[in-house]
Amino acid sequence: MKIEDPKTKVSFLNQNKRQLAWKRLLTKKWFFPAVYLTVVAIVLGGVWLVQGTVSKDVSKNMPSIDTILPVEKPSTAEMMGMPVASNSEVTVTKKFYDEKMTSKDKELALINYQGTFYRNTGVNFARKDGKTFDVVATLGGTVTRVETNPVVGLQVEVKHENGLITIYQSLSAASAKVGQVVSQGDVLGQAGMNKFEQADGNHLHFEVRKNSQPQNPEQFIK
Repeated sequence: MKIEDPKTKVSFLNQNKRQLAWKRLLTKKWFFPAVYLTVVAIVLGGVWLVQGTVSKDVSKNMPSIDTILPVEKPSTAEMMGMPVASNSEVTVTKKFYDEKMTSKDKELALINYQGTFYRNTGVNFARKDGKTFDVVATLGGTVTRVETNPVVGLQVEVKHENGLITIYQSLSAASAKVGQVVSQGDVLGQAGMNKFEQADGNHLHFEVRKNSQPQNPEQFIK
């Protein structure tokens, strides 16, 4: 006769009770919907957790709106005035040589000096009657040079805060002094003649330079 351990019998009875309990639970109408809702809640909770983590990582790496949007700066072309007084009755007699010009305009923008043709690196102004006229600062700045060159004549150079340098050549006289701070419209001198553009008579040769490179003055003058 096989003698069973009481503990084994108790364990067997407990197991039967658990199985019966599960069977009763499975027969309940609300059991499976409850299980379904629980699973859905767990899945959605995991998705929200992942999305929240990703959103935090993305927000850390994304640039701010200030970084994305360009910052508009005031255009120098809106600030620079003419290098001559408004009542001086002058016209442009020679334009800046530009590669985008037509062949005819390029020819007109050349300077013939001692049998050699040079590109005009500025803009020339003169009166139709050939008389002299006042030359004024196109923009406020500091006078950095006043000197006479044997070829281009008397010249005044003004340095501006925006990094540009304006040069006024072929002057007959200069009233500006080195180190002088000038405002837009201040008289720098009077137009005159030079050897480089002798055929132009009394005129102003006006240049704009940036990083020592000549720029087309007409794109800066308002």
